[in-house]
Amino acid sequence: MKLPSLRPLLVTAVFITTFTIAASAEGVRGVTDTEIVIGTISDLSGVTSVQGVNNIDAIRMAFDDVNAKGGIHGRKIRYIVEDMQYLMPKAIEGINKLLNRDDIFFAIANDGTSMNNAVMPLMFAKNVPNVFPLSPARPMYEPFNRLKFGFFASYYDQMRAGTKYFVEHEGKKAVCILYQQSDFGREIRDGTVEQLGVMGMKLAGEATDLPTDIDFNATIAKLRGANCDLLVLGTIVRDTVLILQTARKMGWNVDMVGQVASYSTAVAEAPGNPAEGFYSMTPGLYAYPDDPRPAVQTFAREFKERFGFDVNYMGETGYSAAQFVLTALDKAGRDLNLDSFIAAMESIRDHRDIFDSPPMSLSAMNHHASNEAFLAVVRGGRWVAVDTKPLGY
Repeated sequence: MKLPSLRPLLVTAVFITTFTIAASAEGVRGVTDTEIVIGTISDLSGVTSVQGVNNIDAIRMAFDDVNAKGGIHGRKIRYIVEDMQYLMPKAIEGINKLLNRDDIFFAIANDGTSMNNAVMPLMFAKNVPNVFPLSPARPMYEPFNRLKFGFFASYYDQMRAGTKYFVEHEGKKAVCILYQQSDFGREIRDGTVEQLGVMGMKLAGEATDLPTDIDFNATIAKLRGANCDLLVLGTIVRDTVLILQTARKMGWNVDMVGQVASYSTAVAEAPGNPAEGFYSMTPGLYAYPDDPRPAVQTFAREFKERFGFDVNYMGETGYSAAQFVLTALDKAGRDLNLDSFIAAMESIRDHRDIFDSPPMSLSAMNHHASNEAFLAVVRGGRWVAVDTKPLGY
């Protein structure tokens, strides 16, 4: 029996394969005639979900609003979020899906310092930018990489400025620190220790915790025994509240200062008011929903109507980051590709949001939008600015 020739099938297969490769080479990943695919890995159900959910909802709200108006140059945004629960394996799993199945154009607001440090090499291998991650750690913009865009004043800068303030203006002489055993926590420690060294001082005591820790009795007793007059916290939300509750229960009323990861209404409003008098450094000042500015009130009202709860500071930063990115996508024009997007991002100067946050600027030599940091304190269950001017060091 004579077998049919396979040559026509092989020729067809070669043609199809060649055509597919050519079409892919001419296209832009994550960009079609009708859509732009943007992704995020964030904590929607883990120990930092109070931040992640707010942040993602505000970003989604901004993208949905522009989609309802027809999109950007005829393209609508398809926004895909993966819940990584503030767990490293989930973060790797989530970014692999976004990169290899969803073909995202870029990522925005990826959550977690350690998680960002782990996923950036995977992203950059595929030429996918990491835009305004939900982490102020220095590696989000250092060393310079055309695919890295940092949003906030760094943890390092926040804690250098905060430490200097408390030593020089509040007369603190015995500074201690309690920080998470993570890349995030080490950033807090680095800034604190560096500033103390500049002023000829050393840490009076230190201790570490894990994000999942729930018992801080021994830790607080140890630090209290070091006679600290200021305790710096490299902690997030749940562990910050537990530390404050433990210290107050033990009758230790030492001044404590955190950073933007603890600058949360969930901390300020914790049951029993353990955060009364707690300080935090922050890259911007939270605008409460009852803020008198009409734009802020409109945004807060629409956010609550849509999601059922008040927006917090991380929600406001998400909305600001999304608006910055939307401006860049618009400036990039219809001929959107990686180079035109990066050029558009780098062209934005003194971008202001509706919350009067510090102006944000980028350039071809600088991918860090802002380095200003402020000090706030909890009074009556609300965050209040100690000074509306940023602190320096």
